[in-house]
Parts: sequence; C-alpha cells; structure tokens
Amino acid sequence: MVVIPAIDLKDGRCVRLRQGAMDQETRYSDDPVGMALHWQALGAAFLHVVDLNGAVDGRPKNAPSIEAMVRRLTIPIQVGGGIRNMATIRHYISMGVRRVILGTAVLEDMKLISTACEEFPSQILLGLDVRNGSVALRGWTTVSQVAPEKILSSLSTVSPAGVVFTDISRDGMLKGPNLPALQSMAQASPFPVIASGGVTGLADLQAIKGLGKKITAVIIGKALYEGTIDLAAAIKVGLSEEVAPC
Repeated sequence: MVVIPAIDLKDGRCVRLRQGAMDQETRYSDDPVGMALHWQALGAAFLHVVDLNGAVDGRPKNAPSIEAMVRRLTIPIQVGGGIRNMATIRHYISMGVRRVILGTAVLEDMKLISTACEEFPSQILLGLDVRNGSVALRGWTTVSQVAPEKILSSLSTVSPAGVVFTDISRDGMLKGPNLPALQSMAQASPFPVIASGGVTGLADLQAIKGLGKKITAVIIGKALYEGTIDLAAAIKVGLSEEVAPC
C-alpha cells in the first residue's frame, strides 16, 4: 500500500482545510515546491496535489506552482481540482503530471471521463468525495443525492486507473478514517481504491491495510503536517506484510 503525502494549494500556498471549508484553513507553507521536495526527501514515492481554488472555480488556479513541482521533483505527482475539460487534462499531462483526478465530471460529464480514459489509459483517476453518504462536487460546495456505490455501478464502460475515495467529514479532522465506508468502496469498486481523509496515526494505516488489497494507496495530509504521523514510519507500515484484522 503506497503512502502518498498531500499538498493542497490555495492562493499559491500550502494549506489544509477542515472538512473542505475554504474559510477553515491552516497555512503550513508559502513555498509549495519546498514542501514537495521535503516529502520527496523523506522517502515519498508519489505526491498528491489539489488545486483548491481550481476545484471551486472550475478551472486551474495554481497551475504555475504545480508546473514548478513537476520540474523540480523526481517522483511522480497526481493532480486534482478544477479539471473539467480535455484541454486541461492534456495541459497537465503534457507538463509532466503522471495522473489527473476527475471529480465533478463523474456526475456531470461522463463523456469527458470516457474520452480521457481512452486517450490517457492508466493516467485518469476518479474522485469520489462523499459527505453523509452522498457524492459532493464543485470543490465540495455542492452535495448530490447520489451514493458513491451507484456511481461505481455505472462505470462499466470506462477504465480509470483507480478511484480516490474521501470522506469529507473526516478530512482534516485527525479523528481517524471512516473504515466501514472504505470497506464498502473496496467491495463495490471494480478499480483500485485510494483512501483519503482522517488518517491520524499508524494504527489507522494498519486498519486500512486490513480491509484488503483493493485499497492500493492512502493519502495523508494534516497528520504529516501536525506530526501525528512520521512519513518514514508510515511508508514502512505501507510496505509491511503485517495487517490489522478486518
């Protein structure tokens, strides 16, 4: 299970939000590239980057910072936030982004997802961000009435590289992941699942591993910045064959 540090970009700075609320930010760095290099130096094999402004506005807002990361890093990055058309997908891929994450399009533009998966096989991830059992979109500012399992059941005609599942109520709260929801995703998804939201300590990583091999990676944000998890130790847990009981 790959452990992936997260960098959330807002107004060119590295921040973390509480439950996705744009007015509930904690700023950790004015140098996102430096932060990315820091996680790389500590052993990260992949980096997760979200353009928070882009997610709300519907178009990239922090692309210069992302491009600077791509130029400086030797590890691959995946990017989400405000990616709503093929031009944006092609731009990110051409600059060197390894994978792009489509969230809002899962509910609003299945044609985009189909085209993207065909043009860039293995480079498209679907973002399922869930609040109270329903999928949210547009930077989590709108909540649908659609359950993530229903979306997964409708994806038989596309082949994304995986699904990033985030429980919004746990995101940035340091209260542990929603294990029952993750287990449901692992059972329902025909694609690999990347867990996100709430991971606070090494025991959480062990518990997620115990849900089975369908969960191939876990994204960690605030716990790394607040020091409740050491990245090197987290990576060791991810690579370990030992797992917690289901």
